[in-house]
Amino acid sequence: MSKITLLAQMIQLLPAEKFKKLANELESNKHSKGIDSWTHLVTMLFCHLSNAASCRDISNGLMSIAGNINHLGCKQAPSKSSVSYINKHRDHRLFEKFFYEVIDHLGQHVGFQKRNLKRLTRQVFLMDATVIPLCAKVFDWAKFRQYKGAVKIHMVLDYQGCIPHVASITDGKVHESKIAKLVHFPSRSVVVFDRGYVDYKWLHDLDSRNIYYVTRAKDNMNYEVTTAYETDSESGFVHDDNIKLIGQKSSFNYPHTLRRVEYIDPATGQELVFLTNHKQWTAATVAELYKERWNIEVFFKHIKSHLRIKSFVGTSTNAVKIQIWTSLIAIVLLKALQQMAKYKWHLSNLINALRLHLFAKIELIQFINKPFEKSSHWEPQNIQLSLFT
Repeated sequence: MSKITLLAQMIQLLPAEKFKKLANELESNKHSKGIDSWTHLVTMLFCHLSNAASCRDISNGLMSIAGNINHLGCKQAPSKSSVSYINKHRDHRLFEKFFYEVIDHLGQHVGFQKRNLKRLTRQVFLMDATVIPLCAKVFDWAKFRQYKGAVKIHMVLDYQGCIPHVASITDGKVHESKIAKLVHFPSRSVVVFDRGYVDYKWLHDLDSRNIYYVTRAKDNMNYEVTTAYETDSESGFVHDDNIKLIGQKSSFNYPHTLRRVEYIDPATGQELVFLTNHKQWTAATVAELYKERWNIEVFFKHIKSHLRIKSFVGTSTNAVKIQIWTSLIAIVLLKALQQMAKYKWHLSNLINALRLHLFAKIELIQFINKPFEKSSHWEPQNIQLSLFT
């Protein structure tokens, strides 16, 4: 039986010293109404892990553990008004910077494993963005369309463990390709993205930096075939060609040859056309790489379904960004626990199991390794209470 709660043991996996160093650098403990930066971090992680719906729920939840609050590294549980105030005023960059520290720290200690395409020795990145709708009247700073508001999370996942490599939060109007051009990828790595990112000038830039990519071709792409390779039509691959763009602007932006792989799903008849600058992979490998892009969709589904980012406990830009950055810290921590566990958890089941036991004083590692084994420290007592005295 553990002497501290499951939540406290999870929090202890985070690099607290690095967080305190960042807090000092950003001077984030000034004007904090007595709630220091670490308490703020714990407060927002509790918001996500417990699925608390408001500042009042967060405050009441942490106050309920009374004397055990010090196990979380906190001196006191914040009040409802304090949670609202610090979310509005403490710089969200503290949590953004700590997010990358958490990735580095847990990556070194856990060792996230590559998923299905283990035969590829190159580093693979999956890139996409997701929109989180907001009420335009309440979040008036997040203009998206005439009567709608939104923020957009731009994400690059490292295929090794499907852990975030780069993340950016913007308003809903910022196009994905604009953020993609700011991301640095290692030489000889592979980037997989959908056709919404296709900008031939940027693709040429990736090519010139010796970075490989796999994407979908646009329907209106003008090209001519320079080399046609044999394909196995029975497996669905009807074309595998080297091509050159012939549109005036596109040929100027991308003067080199591209590889075009056309696949027709034998079961559904759906046609998929892939583009890549890698000439040696088999057509099947190109298709499999693009298929693995689905992992980033699953990642977005997890944070939207199981963490608190579809509704917000604050309405300011800073409060929304803090809530999103802390959700990303939480998901990295949860994926690390999934990796550490000997039991083969689905992430959604792990999150729900931990949520139900946040304040239970049980051993974390024992719980995630053998979730259905009764603890030897707990023995049911056969006590019959009488209704009458």
